[in-house]
Amino acid sequence: MKFYNLNFHKENKNFSQVLKIGLGKNQGLFFPMNLPKLNNKIIQDLLDLNFIDRSSYIISLFLNEKEILLETLKTKIQKAFNFPLLLKLIDKNIACLELFYGPTLAFKDFGVRFMAQMLNFFNKKSKIIILTATSGDTGAAVAHAFYNMKNIEVIILYPYKKISILQEKLFCTLGDNIKTIAIKGNFDDCQKLIKQVLNDKELKKELCLNSANSINISRLIAQICYYFEAYAQIPLNQRKKKIIISVPSGNFGNLTAGLIAKTIGLPIYKFIAATNINDTIPRYLKKGYWKPKKTISTLSNAMDVSIPNNWPRVIEIFNKNNWNLKKLESNSITDIQTTETIKNVYNKYKYILEPHSAVSFCALKSQIFKKDTFNIFLGTAHPAKFQDYIYNTLNQKIILPSILINCMKKKNLSHILSNNFSNLKEFLIKNYII
Repeated sequence: MKFYNLNFHKENKNFSQVLKIGLGKNQGLFFPMNLPKLNNKIIQDLLDLNFIDRSSYIISLFLNEKEILLETLKTKIQKAFNFPLLLKLIDKNIACLELFYGPTLAFKDFGVRFMAQMLNFFNKKSKIIILTATSGDTGAAVAHAFYNMKNIEVIILYPYKKISILQEKLFCTLGDNIKTIAIKGNFDDCQKLIKQVLNDKELKKELCLNSANSINISRLIAQICYYFEAYAQIPLNQRKKKIIISVPSGNFGNLTAGLIAKTIGLPIYKFIAATNINDTIPRYLKKGYWKPKKTISTLSNAMDVSIPNNWPRVIEIFNKNNWNLKKLESNSITDIQTTETIKNVYNKYKYILEPHSAVSFCALKSQIFKKDTFNIFLGTAHPAKFQDYIYNTLNQKIILPSILINCMKKKNLSHILSNNFSNLKEFLIKNYII
């Protein structure tokens, strides 16, 4: 399959090419030339497969077998998706898709580990520098997925003092081919700096640059797979109901993958884009004008994004399917609502939410009282990452997984830079060119 640049439609490339370059001309996102559409029989057959076999088939729809054989692809997927995911029933018609059992305890392990396996396969000679910005969980997933990989260097930017200590320790203590930079700004500033680097003629000439943010289409293709697995785990007596999925949304990559799954043929009735008070998209959908505000720090910090990178892809999906964008439901949730939701869900169901899954649940709650719906909210991070907050909110201690215990003992190796492109460029030249 070919992928085209949303900002320059004449630029068409295959999967291995877009995997390596990330962004196209004019900082354009790549998008599949043709979104595959499968009939009900094929969808049902896929749902009967195990996660790895089903994922291999789905991902193969976006690759050319001349690029990678199906059996080889399957082997890479097995290495990437080497951890479970669970649709946890909270009530008869409510379930959490728990996506936090990977090595860095967040859903981003799926997309980033697949991207790493693919880059490792397709890049045999040249040295690639992976650039990524993180508002919380992406950094850890990228760092661990690419750690000690030959011919790959990783640089991670994150907002200084705006992520939790546990999140920071997960990716700022590795060293070797992983460099981390704390930027004195917010996440949107980090994203802007990454785009400036990728668009700088001198750096592009001297370095082979790529990005592991969700601007890289490989991550989104991998994430399609767990929506199919979620549906496969829905109890059979619930599948005839309207399936509604609430997606905690920051950069909107997760939602993009879900919408592609629906386009392919997965029978999802409706998606809800759940945001925190960084509400550019809910306001845009309700009022019809694009007016991002300054990013505000919240409890659900991985979603502290005012200018979502993947929004052009969302619009493209709606256009290609002739769907009405106004019918996309998007709800903004405050920190007060987030905390109250965590308390209420624990008191009623004895289930512990962390802030991101709480935003997702809260945005969904208007649907759960309808008898004809089965409602899924995404659990995108392990509650242990917010141990202190959970204890202060619920008076419940969460035992830290071993990976968090081990990284807490290690030294933070991060560099600190001002929110200035010239300083970042100087850092790159000093460390990677001279």
